[in-house]
Amino acid sequence: MPSALPVLYSFRRCPYAMRARLALVAAGQRCELREVVLRNKPAEMLAASPKGTVPVLLAEDGTVLEQSLDVMLWALRRDDPLRWLQPANGTLQDMLALVATCDDEFKPQLDRYKYPERHADGGETARERGAAFLRDLEARLARSPQLAASHATLADAAVMPFVRQFAMVDRAWFDSQPWPRLQAWLSGWTASGIFERAMHKYAPWKSGETGVDFPPSP
Repeated sequence: MPSALPVLYSFRRCPYAMRARLALVAAGQRCELREVVLRNKPAEMLAASPKGTVPVLLAEDGTVLEQSLDVMLWALRRDDPLRWLQPANGTLQDMLALVATCDDEFKPQLDRYKYPERHADGGETARERGAAFLRDLEARLARSPQLAASHATLADAAVMPFVRQFAMVDRAWFDSQPWPRLQAWLSGWTASGIFERAMHKYAPWKSGETGVDFPPSP
């Protein structure tokens, strides 16, 4: 049955859910947020999306969006006051290609670096492979303050949660690398008001309850 507001199933620390929430904040798109506990996924979320991962967005017309990038594009195509879909360097397709590289190449190395005990080629090997992507970001940031323009875009919001997670594995090592622009970029994002709003903490949602109104007020 169609809802008065879109419903977003989310988990605060998940980088995929994080990028979706950032886009919803940027678009000013209100939704009913349902914070989930991944070890106890609600039946309502699994009924809408059996894949069992977040984010999952149920639009007002009943459409189900199961991929974080789809949620971002859905929100920003409704309203894009911050011009996140308007890069100065390249095109939207170029931004999507960068996000694909992040998801398909960088994220697997991040997982190996973060959980070396689960992978034969984890630890420092994975860290060095992941660092190749970070060096590319540093080069991009030498050309503009953000990855695709002087202003933030979808590319920054989609990539940043994964760079943040990579940095958190060994922050001293990350901070010691010759990536001053990338380090400043990450610090700027995590200190920003939009990040603070996207990362607001909520109690886990329970079946039968109404979720919280998201995004929170500035």
